[in-house]
Amino acid sequence: MKASYVSAAALGTLLDPDAPIWSSHSPERVSMLGTPAGMQPSAAIQVAWKGRKIGAIERAEIKALHNGEELAFRLEWADASEDAELPDNDSFPDAAAILLPAAKGAPLMTMGAPELPVNAWYWRADERESARHLVATGLGTSHTFDRTGVRGQGHWKSGRWRVVMARALRMESDQPLAQLPPGAETGFGIAIWEGSSAERGGLKSFSGNWLPLQLEPTTSGRNG
Repeated sequence: MKASYVSAAALGTLLDPDAPIWSSHSPERVSMLGTPAGMQPSAAIQVAWKGRKIGAIERAEIKALHNGEELAFRLEWADASEDAELPDNDSFPDAAAILLPAAKGAPLMTMGAPELPVNAWYWRADERESARHLVATGLGTSHTFDRTGVRGQGHWKSGRWRVVMARALRMESDQPLAQLPPGAETGFGIAIWEGSSAERGGLKSFSGNWLPLQLEPTTSGRNG
């Protein structure tokens, strides 16, 4: 997938899932898989979910744009219910994440490995106008280290979520992050949690192996 260069797009425009700039770019359609119950880091979860369907969301659409400073991903998927309120302990929000390798050879299936971290941008419906920055080095190791570096915005309408997450192409941090200069080629992954199916933590739909991502160079002359 190409992240097209749109030089005239301000961050505020990119963050609007319904902005006209998004409609002029075709989506990549991605088939989603459920994470295997046997790979859940908790034995209790493995037992409770044995034989149950994991991965309620089976398809998603994604687009990517950058303005030379920030990269934005727009996710869209069908979901009959808007799960944004958490009235009790057994309620869970709809959520989504963009996953990027922070080291060459980092595995997506296991959310990284020791010395091979994965960088995640994470949005959830009960925090609709924000997003979190995460790092993981294996199953059950994901941790939030920042709540301002990644921006997010999501809208649910007529049975569909449209969610945008954006971050600076390059960031200084003591955490292992994916650096994304224009012209770079890397991989990316998608994860989606369907709250009304009690999906949370490692219980989710995801895109399988890394998908290819190329950031269009800023010298292309495109203005979006």
